[in-house]
Amino acid sequence: MKFIKLFIISIVLLWAGNLPAQNLPQVQASPHAKVLQEVGLSEITIDYHRPAVKGREIWGKLVPYGMTNLGFGTAKESPWRAGANENTTVAFSDDVKINGNALAAGTYGLHIIVSDKDWTIIFSKTNTAWGSYFYDPKDDILRVTVTPEKSDFTEWLVYGFENLTAKSADVYLKWENIKVKFNAVFDLDNVVLSRYRKTLVGAAGFNPTNFQQAAAYCIARNINLDEASFWIDHSIALQETGSNLLTKMQLLEKKGNKEEADKLAKKAIGIATETELNNYGYTLMTQFNDLNRAIEIFKTNADKHPDSWNVFDSLAEAYGKKGDKENAIKNYTIALKKSPDNQKPRIQKVIDDLK
Repeated sequence: MKFIKLFIISIVLLWAGNLPAQNLPQVQASPHAKVLQEVGLSEITIDYHRPAVKGREIWGKLVPYGMTNLGFGTAKESPWRAGANENTTVAFSDDVKINGNALAAGTYGLHIIVSDKDWTIIFSKTNTAWGSYFYDPKDDILRVTVTPEKSDFTEWLVYGFENLTAKSADVYLKWENIKVKFNAVFDLDNVVLSRYRKTLVGAAGFNPTNFQQAAAYCIARNINLDEASFWIDHSIALQETGSNLLTKMQLLEKKGNKEEADKLAKKAIGIATETELNNYGYTLMTQFNDLNRAIEIFKTNADKHPDSWNVFDSLAEAYGKKGDKENAIKNYTIALKKSPDNQKPRIQKVIDDLK
């Protein structure tokens, strides 16, 4: 029996010795973090580890000024790794401009040369290294110079975003009493059009509304009008609607073909639904700031759908934006009488405010 037990133990130990090494999960002193920000249709993602101050003097001490000799690895001199542990990385889903400098879409190792004045932010094509210990300046894709600023105390290093627009954001790092940032700007129209082209050859390409919306974007931005012509014609070929005919009418006007546009307008308005006319009126009012034409469309809609409270509500709103209080109140009053109970308090308040 003793021999059998020893034999079993030896087999178990031999089997265990052949297993791949497994490390138990460890609590890290500088925990991993990842932050993602959408900018229009683009994304910026920063993957990093967050060291803490822990009462230490950071700038010029824990993080030395200038390039440093780390004593191991292959780098002769290294910048700061802009965090802790593995590479801090920053990823851009689309081509971008960093402080005005072009940078291709991709994931980059992020390093910083710190000083008591201006800092140098480095974007490296190597993004899988351990910190900066294997840093090689030949891998630099872009360097930009930035000026740090004083900030409120931040115990744990943090990356974030501010000053967001549809095409840009400031990316910042804060730690201890310093904040440093760079500006990222995407070519919004090219990004949007690229997404449309990819999407419209998939399942979305069977929906006429998607082609119409792509064309409408181009009309509103006054760009890519030839491709917009193809898109709107394809939308109409899939299914003719008041909406896509109105969009084609706008495109014809944009390209200077007023006679054909006027002819198409009669057909489009004739077959358009209440919702389609209402949406077109809002497009004129909000995207093109053409209040007079918006009012004409809303009036036509009111004539076609006299029992709808919503058409009078929209017409009143357009008059209000134009500064015509008398007609705004008149049409809001009609809307109030026809509206459901859940809309009456809002409409009454607008009337009261106009008076």
